[in-house]
Amino acid sequence: MLFSDSLWIWRNPQKALKLVEVQNWNLVEAAIGEGHGLVMLTPHLGGFESIPRVLAQYVPATILYRPSRQTWLNEVVEEGRAYPNMHFAPTNLHGVRQMTGALTRGEAIGILPDQASSGGESVWVPFFGRSAYTTPLPAGLANRNNTPVIMFTAKRKSLSRNWLMQAARLKPFSEEASIAARELNIAIENAVLIAPEQCIWSYNRYKHPAGAELPPSH
Repeated sequence: MLFSDSLWIWRNPQKALKLVEVQNWNLVEAAIGEGHGLVMLTPHLGGFESIPRVLAQYVPATILYRPSRQTWLNEVVEEGRAYPNMHFAPTNLHGVRQMTGALTRGEAIGILPDQASSGGESVWVPFFGRSAYTTPLPAGLANRNNTPVIMFTAKRKSLSRNWLMQAARLKPFSEEASIAARELNIAIENAVLIAPEQCIWSYNRYKHPAGAELPPSH
């Protein structure tokens, strides 16, 4: 259902916006009003593809994504996700620079925090009781200029296509990478527990990326 909803949202963004009930929006407005940009975290849950489209109605949003090795698939995804006031940045150094620039301009950036990290400064920290290779990138970007971080969820309300979008502002992350990564995973766990049956559990959050050190349990 999540994959079906995502494709439907890509193809019917305006209709999708009308089917999203937004709660706690005053919290989002207050965060944007601080003038340091906004770090938007959206786990793979429910109608998560609707969240950046809601935000893009109020502030430009740059979304971090992992390009596929297949060029044709990238084109399909980018075309499907295209939306006014939304921009996309790849998961590489150039993409990180795009994200930093967006925050400097007081704009929003979006990150799927439950994606398995592929390297960099990632660390092994617990996620639902198992070691998961986790990136401290959201913390690093937020800590550069005291940028507020908000965890968004879009829980499907019924079998028909309509969602409840909720926002929770997170406390500032630690400056220490491993602690920040653990704080991030706790925040993701709390978000997933809102509707665990709507999360993509088939996604291998615990995989061992090539070149990464072994997790502590090995």
